[in-house]
Amino acid sequence: MAVAIKTWGRELGFHDVRIADAKADITVVESGLFAWLDKGYHGAMDYMAKHGTKRSRPAELEPDTLRIISVCINYAPPAVKNSWDVIYSGERAFISRYALGRDYHKVLRSRLQKLADKMTTEAGPFNYRVFSDSAPVMEVAWAQKAGLGWRGKHTLLLSRQAGSMFFLGEMYTDLPLPVDEETENYCGSCTRCIDICPTQAIVAPYQVDARRCISYLTIELKDSIPESLRSLIGNRIYGCDDCQLVCPWNKFAQITNENDFHVRNGLDDVSLIDLFSWDQQTFEAKLAGSAIRRIGHAQWLRNIAVGLGNAPYSAEIVQALQARLDDASVLVREHVQWALQQQNLKRTATEEKYDE
Repeated sequence: MAVAIKTWGRELGFHDVRIADAKADITVVESGLFAWLDKGYHGAMDYMAKHGTKRSRPAELEPDTLRIISVCINYAPPAVKNSWDVIYSGERAFISRYALGRDYHKVLRSRLQKLADKMTTEAGPFNYRVFSDSAPVMEVAWAQKAGLGWRGKHTLLLSRQAGSMFFLGEMYTDLPLPVDEETENYCGSCTRCIDICPTQAIVAPYQVDARRCISYLTIELKDSIPESLRSLIGNRIYGCDDCQLVCPWNKFAQITNENDFHVRNGLDDVSLIDLFSWDQQTFEAKLAGSAIRRIGHAQWLRNIAVGLGNAPYSAEIVQALQARLDDASVLVREHVQWALQQQNLKRTATEEKYDE
């Protein structure tokens, strides 16, 4: 049955399928989670503390869970603009490569449900529940126990065959399937992910202070971005891939076969000004079915305003920012004002240099 499940999973497009014992000992991971919460590293993500031990003890979330079927699916899109070229351009908008296509939550849960349906057809009814970053599940810990890879120092799962550019999904089940062996950690003495982090959010190996992480600041944080961190964000308006881009294991990252994860609306290489011009209706239409749509139009504009403030000075950027000085959102207005201040400082510095 386990062999058949892995075969069916690959036929459904999963890159790899492995099985973990839901009763495996992850007390070290659990205690690490609580220590992380005690330090306040979760920031405004209150949901991380809401469910207590349900996150690390599957049977507390779904009674009678015996096994966790862990799956992964590659998301690196084909024909995508080089990430570093976009990041270094300044006036372009960088969007984390996982978010360039369709919302992965929907894709993975749908695919996992098809796997469950196939299992039911072949083996009869059984108890299960499928997840993809959609419930209190320690995805990386269970994927590591299942042998999909190991937790890297940036806290993402790493695989010798696929790097880290893949999504994870799980199926909790009461089927007593044979389990797979856990893999070794192959990070060694490498610290590239720690060294490259623009905001130094990786405060120690395997430990991220989310309050400093650009992915948190641009996606999870709903309020104002701390001024001390705004200039460090650069032009990253949705997520950040720096720690993955420098990871040696991502030379093995595989291009996805999923059309749903291909680039939509040219978001891999688009100007900040163009995106800043989107009204609410355009935002909703262009990003329908995208994970980005979840943050809402105001937060989208907030992030882009920061990017425009960090961009090299230009009259066009100033004009675009001034057009939103009276935006209905207080959040947007605050960040637009900050961005205009940054642009004015750069203009002054340029003029002084010219005078010299």
